[in-house]
Amino acid sequence: MTTATTSVPGYLPNDRPDIGKLILLGLQHVVTMFPATILVALLCGFHPSTVLFGAGISTIVALVLSRQNIGKFIPLFYGSSFSYIASYLGIAQAMGHTVKFGVPAPDEVITVLQAGIVGTGLLNIAVGFLIKAVGKAALDKVLPPVVTGSVACVIGIGLSKAALDMSFIVVPGYWGIAFATLLVTVGCSYLLQGKGFIGMLPILLGAVFGYVLTLTVAPGQISFAGVAAAPVIAAPHLTFPSFSGPLVVTAIFSISIMAIATIPESTAHLYQISLYVDRLAEEQGREKYKLDQYIGYNLIYDGVGDTIHGLLGATAGTNYGENNSLMAITRNYSGPAIMAAGVICILLAFVGKLSAFVGTIPVFVSGGLALYLFGVIGMQGIALMQENKVDMFDPLTLAVGATIMVVGIGGNIGFEGGFLPVKIPGVFPNGLPAIATAAVLGIVMNMVFRAIRPKL
Repeated sequence: MTTATTSVPGYLPNDRPDIGKLILLGLQHVVTMFPATILVALLCGFHPSTVLFGAGISTIVALVLSRQNIGKFIPLFYGSSFSYIASYLGIAQAMGHTVKFGVPAPDEVITVLQAGIVGTGLLNIAVGFLIKAVGKAALDKVLPPVVTGSVACVIGIGLSKAALDMSFIVVPGYWGIAFATLLVTVGCSYLLQGKGFIGMLPILLGAVFGYVLTLTVAPGQISFAGVAAAPVIAAPHLTFPSFSGPLVVTAIFSISIMAIATIPESTAHLYQISLYVDRLAEEQGREKYKLDQYIGYNLIYDGVGDTIHGLLGATAGTNYGENNSLMAITRNYSGPAIMAAGVICILLAFVGKLSAFVGTIPVFVSGGLALYLFGVIGMQGIALMQENKVDMFDPLTLAVGATIMVVGIGGNIGFEGGFLPVKIPGVFPNGLPAIATAAVLGIVMNMVFRAIRPKL
């Protein structure tokens, strides 16, 4: 590893800052990823310390593998993905457990979810090797933008009921705080954009506002008894995946198929960071990294990370656009700095009082954040289709997108647990998972009709 000596400020992926800067830059990465990664854990019944532990390990492993295999760090941070939330909540409900914000689910629920997370890891690895062998163009025929974009829309909009429940139903009477949190978060996101580091923390700022507002007008909704009782140092709560039980196949199918949404997201992030890295290299008069040619490797590393998370008891992940934006703003693309962030995450996972503290965030405050975050997931699906200039006047494209949305959204909101009333004993005893079924239906419909049209 080298240290940048050029007069143009910034660090390329293989540059290693001095130790003091390394720690600060790593801490900044952690601050950036922390709110979203922890929020997924709180929303879905995972242990926050385990999720932090998994994020740190998977990030470090991906960096080490990229350095070893291609001689360059691919500077990406791996945190919790929102794309899997609906699947987690549906499986938990099917197992008779209602997830409560900030309260870890029983181990028997988490271990079944882990089977699905391992499944999505293996699927990502397989797709990564496939892309290395045949190229991305072949994959785009199976997963065109109308499919990936529609699935992303379904995931976000399908979670709308959960966001409203957190804001209105779970703890009734505090919807005003939820909406105040929403407005402040949106305000920070819009008004602080491009204002430096603080402009990258709208979710954190919104959460802090909602928390302080609750302490001011409804202090009885926050108790620090759990924080006082929690040990200062505590090992992360590790569990191992269960591949037995009536809902394991359902979990594997409904969770792993969500990689349909995360694969294009991960690819877009790699393209984005490659563009900025090469621009900095050009300005510094150094050799370009051309990271965008390593799409297959990137997905393999995504899969390795999810497999690690599934084996530990953490949420399925993705490389974070938030951290990409941070790097673009600071011109710090140092792989060692991201590795330092991974180490900091691992250390934080052993701070027992931290997990207890994040558990004091009121559910209606998180509801206000979810109203924004879940909607953004859906809007990003629309943005993906716009960016790829999807032809909405093509009848088959229109039909594929429409079918995915109706089956996915209608099924997830309209039926208990998000399961379609098509039960297959021993495989899908509670019914077909609506979002996963919609995704597969869209893929098959697109492939079949595209294949037979030339013969007509």
